[in-house]
Amino acid sequence: MDLCLASRFRPAELPLLHRQCDAPVSLRRRTPMTITARKWTAIEGVSDEMNAIASQNLDFAPSRRRVRSAFKQAQQQLDHCLFKMAPSGIREEEWYEKNSKGLEIFCKSWLPKPGVRIKGALCFCHGYGDTCTFFFEGIAKHIAASGYGVYAVDHPGFGLSEGLHGYIPSFDDIADNVIEQYTKIKVRPEVIGLPCFILGQSMGGAVALKVHLKKPQDWNGVVLVAPMCKISEDVTPPEAMIKVITLLSKVMPKAKLVPQKDLAELAFRELKKRKMASYNVICYSDPVRLKTAVELLKTTKFIESQVDKVSSPLLILHGAADKVTDPLVSQFLYEKASSKDKTLKLYDEGYHCILEGEPDDRIFTVLQDIITWLDSRCSLK
Repeated sequence: MDLCLASRFRPAELPLLHRQCDAPVSLRRRTPMTITARKWTAIEGVSDEMNAIASQNLDFAPSRRRVRSAFKQAQQQLDHCLFKMAPSGIREEEWYEKNSKGLEIFCKSWLPKPGVRIKGALCFCHGYGDTCTFFFEGIAKHIAASGYGVYAVDHPGFGLSEGLHGYIPSFDDIADNVIEQYTKIKVRPEVIGLPCFILGQSMGGAVALKVHLKKPQDWNGVVLVAPMCKISEDVTPPEAMIKVITLLSKVMPKAKLVPQKDLAELAFRELKKRKMASYNVICYSDPVRLKTAVELLKTTKFIESQVDKVSSPLLILHGAADKVTDPLVSQFLYEKASSKDKTLKLYDEGYHCILEGEPDDRIFTVLQDIITWLDSRCSLK
């Protein structure tokens, strides 16, 4: 899930990046760039002690790991179909790998219960601000139960991995880390020689596409859920504004953009599930850092210019009512990709989080659509 749910990056929602924003002088006078303290809203249904743990500064990995450890059991006990209907017997493993930049990267795997033959590997790229833990835990268990090794990493600066929280100094570094970690995972004994697929959600869709474009022969297929891969023309920032923000990002790259809208209502269709998102306690929910915003804009422009080079078997899934990432962008990707094997599925009335925030039957429909697509492209050896 690509949301921390107090706030979320969407190019259309960045006040300083919208066509209707104030003139550059207002950057100094009305919406100053500052490094703000973390805002915290208490989580309903947990003790004051737990809220105190969750409210601590999450800039660095040790604090995020402590908070996740404290909330892990509470998350798994939520009344959400991904948890209460999770298959039993799934084998889980968590570990850390030091990457080539010297950062500890959190990795996790979910394997079918013993005796179930593994058909292939599915490697996950999470969205902006998010983590491969929490909601994805339930998603991974359902896919693993269908005979897949499911693997995930937290990007540097997000979740349980090292790096300044919410800071992307280089989007290429995010993609390169994914390539580095999954290259190791592909040779694990349980999946070596089997078909390997990459799954990206929201910003993770941009990561997955960037990875594919860098290594087009490395994957047997790409699955994208509500991908962030192009900015609609009606919300593309003026070039002059992009230049101002790019310049500022060189001076104060870690500074945060303020203010920023709450997109929770746009992401989760069901109110009950929307409220559960507050348990995603290690997500990045502060305003977007300047350099991060620039990198995301640059990346969407790059991917837009390269979509005709997307050649892998491709499955794109998107909520038709998504106002966080535009489903028309998925249509654009589907039409322009050079893949001979490509499928686009749009879900009526679906919001951004079609795997987490929809009615139960819709969530399981989307999961089954992914599994069916994977099955049709795998052959047991």
